[in-house]
Amino acid sequence: MSTVDVSSVSGWLRSYAEAISEHAAELTELDAAIGDADHGTNMNRGMQAVVAAIDGGDFADVAALLKKAGLTMVSTVGGASGPLYGTFLLRLGGALDGASDITAEKFGAALRAGVEGVVARGKAELGDKTMYDAWVPALDAYDAAVASGADLPAALQAAAAAAARGRDETTAMVARKGRASYLGERSAGHQDPGATSTTLLLESAAAALS
Repeated sequence: MSTVDVSSVSGWLRSYAEAISEHAAELTELDAAIGDADHGTNMNRGMQAVVAAIDGGDFADVAALLKKAGLTMVSTVGGASGPLYGTFLLRLGGALDGASDITAEKFGAALRAGVEGVVARGKAELGDKTMYDAWVPALDAYDAAVASGADLPAALQAAAAAAARGRDETTAMVARKGRASYLGERSAGHQDPGATSTTLLLESAAAALS
């Protein structure tokens, strides 16, 4: 079993910041092939700001922590990644407002609410070659794991593994959203940077919330 509280969620965000820092060059290289060549730089700046906000804050509950992290991403990161990840964190936090005992089911519903926010802002569909292509299989795997009796850590591990498969499948896709779509058929053969950073987010959650 796992406890979702301010301490564990703080650990998740710190772990994600470390993963982004470690993979920043890779993310930027992926983005250079089909985007603005700034995904790694932007995400690293944003997540370092999130860690600073965590260090400087006193949070009453998980919802307050996640909302602060989301606002920090929105205000710190330009381009698409700041608003998308910021919206995800804000909606995730909003879905957990007032929740004291955060079960695997509640956390899964909150994850889905966060992704719905991403879709509302980015208008992405499955197969567009975006972060959504990692999120869809991840959420489905999470829900299937919980339905079969898995606890939160096991469900997150299933989600992270499914996200990685979704990430890998973006390589063959032709982009239909964002700057990558301008390349048309030339966008095929390149892994999507947003799906890559999404997978890192879920891998970090699986490790920190276990």
